[in-house]
Amino acid sequence: MKLLAASLLLVTPALAQQPAPTQTVLHAARILDVAAGKVLSPGEVLVTGNRVTEAGTHVTHPAGAAVIDLGDTTLMPGLIDAHVHLFLHVGDEAFQTVRESVPERTLIAASAAKADLMAGFTAERDMGTEGAGCADVAVRNAINSGMIPGPRMRMSCNAIDINGGHEDNSGLNPEEHLLSNADRADTTDDIIRIMREQHKEGADFTKIYETGRDRLVGNVFTTPYQYTEAELAAAVAEAKRTGSRIGVHCTGEPGARFAAEAGVASIDHAYNLSPETMKLMHEKEIYAVPTFAIAEYFAAHAASPAATARENDQQAFHAAEFKKQMSAGVPFAVGSDVGPFPHGTQAREYELMV
Repeated sequence: MKLLAASLLLVTPALAQQPAPTQTVLHAARILDVAAGKVLSPGEVLVTGNRVTEAGTHVTHPAGAAVIDLGDTTLMPGLIDAHVHLFLHVGDEAFQTVRESVPERTLIAASAAKADLMAGFTAERDMGTEGAGCADVAVRNAINSGMIPGPRMRMSCNAIDINGGHEDNSGLNPEEHLLSNADRADTTDDIIRIMREQHKEGADFTKIYETGRDRLVGNVFTTPYQYTEAELAAAVAEAKRTGSRIGVHCTGEPGARFAAEAGVASIDHAYNLSPETMKLMHEKEIYAVPTFAIAEYFAAHAASPAATARENDQQAFHAAEFKKQMSAGVPFAVGSDVGPFPHGTQAREYELMV
């Protein structure tokens, strides 16, 4: 106890001598008041150290605070993107994961994080490294320590997928034994084993591929499910054990109903939901994450006119279903699926949802 007291006596004066955090006032023509749903004029924000401490039309101007006049601009809170891929970039999504090493892809991810931050996104959920394992944890930790700039991140490591499933490269000459872009799990035991390993390596949550591949013929959308309701429920229970959650890549039925019954946190893409599933999502507050921006980009950059038409048809179908989901009270989160289209441009998702 004497040693502890002596240590405190030595530390306390040093703490008292630390300089007060710097203070900066940002002044602009306008500020977006999200809570009130109004644009106010003028707009000011007081930043103390690295924290916003006041915001409004006029804030305190402490003595010695720097004042930055931003002119004819609008101040607004940081944006959130609930579905990003820092480890992907524009190009052949399947083959960049084969050609590029994990160290190279980690550097690409760091650059993507900076681009997203500079575009105003201050919090993101990364929905799978697409074959880079838990390298995303290193990126998150580097951001948190101040080593590199980036949003506050929630990381999932690799997604979990069945053998031969949606993101499995095994369909490309099986004799080459290409690694999957996700962690393969064919049983409940496999899923839980991988979840525990990813949790050990620092994952914040788990992403599971529940459907794929998709097919739209006329106005009929079909997609095979990958895991049963019982398998997803076991994953949700395992996540709850450690205070974590499950987000699923899921475009349609019956996989969406399995996911909703199991109690996942989000159903990402959600092209087609049954009335029963929408009711469950409303009651359980399970979020749909539409990802319209990625579909728009794929349509504009398709390899052929026929492919463009298919993408546009699916986008129109999804938009109509989205309106039904809103009417049913399904909660939504904004997620763009950025990565296969350029990082830093995903505010387009907000426009498309509107």
